[in-house]
Amino acid sequence: MDLGITTFAETHAVEGRPISAEERLAQVLDEAVLADQVGLHVYGVGEHHRADFAASAPAVVLAAIAARTSQIRLQSAVTVLSTTDPVRVFQDFATVDLISHGRAEIIAGRGSFTESFPLFGASLEDYDELFAAKLELLLALRSTERVTWSGRFRPPLVDQAVYPRPVQDPLPIWLGVGGNPPSVVRAGRLGLPLVLAIIGGEPARFAPLVGLYKQSLEQAQQPDQPVAVNAHGYVAATTEQAYEEFYGPYARAMTLLGRERGWPPMTRQAFAQLASPEGSLVIGDPRTVADKILRMREVLGISRFQLHTSVGTMPAEHVHRCIELLGTEVAKMLA
Repeated sequence: MDLGITTFAETHAVEGRPISAEERLAQVLDEAVLADQVGLHVYGVGEHHRADFAASAPAVVLAAIAARTSQIRLQSAVTVLSTTDPVRVFQDFATVDLISHGRAEIIAGRGSFTESFPLFGASLEDYDELFAAKLELLLALRSTERVTWSGRFRPPLVDQAVYPRPVQDPLPIWLGVGGNPPSVVRAGRLGLPLVLAIIGGEPARFAPLVGLYKQSLEQAQQPDQPVAVNAHGYVAATTEQAYEEFYGPYARAMTLLGRERGWPPMTRQAFAQLASPEGSLVIGDPRTVADKILRMREVLGISRFQLHTSVGTMPAEHVHRCIELLGTEVAKMLA
């Protein structure tokens, strides 16, 4: 099973100390280098356009990581395709692929925030139609060097050549979804690998979505494709230590987000439920974390798992230790 790490380059205060975007991005590069050294398979950087996240341009960050690593795959997690020009997305990630000698991946998604819509002049009324049209163009750009295409949301392309071309042919494009059944069907119909973002509830509730995805692949006569899970969590030497180090930053970040979305504040009781064997948090000592990933593999049939640790920014030494344990102890238990 592939194991990896994702980040949004969160810039929440660390133990009461503010952290700048410059410092946080330097930490992200160090995390990715360490993930490469300990043998993790993939490092993902998400796209956000908010004050509490430093990575609004994942391809730029991934290109910097590519220059300092040699094996680890580099992906967006996710690219907010609805508000981005697919031509630029393809060119950016083809460039990352060239710099990394064939290690780039795109996770295309609609994102969990809406700040990019007014920022780039897109309308939320076109939410799904924007994504569908831009995904169509991105796939066309991937499949052929010269493209003829027209749609509502950008000027047409007429026998237009798009460069550079990536090392990988085709450039890997995954579809990232939360719990939306039509998105799962779209991934199956197009034959795209699927990434499930599981940030609450019970992972087992996603099993029907995986079944729907497999059914959609079959109906569209597409070959079988891998399924991945991205989930919040943390690994420490003991489960008690993991809870103690992770809870504070996680609770602060989730409570802040909850104020925006109408969720209740994060409490110790809610945290314990999420961290239970049936919950969505993948947290604990290496054995506990490995067991939860194995359960996800059994229930959901996943072949890749990626841990999102800095939900609220954590001390760099804690994140580094988590990466080391994931790439060594946990990886051995999943082999």
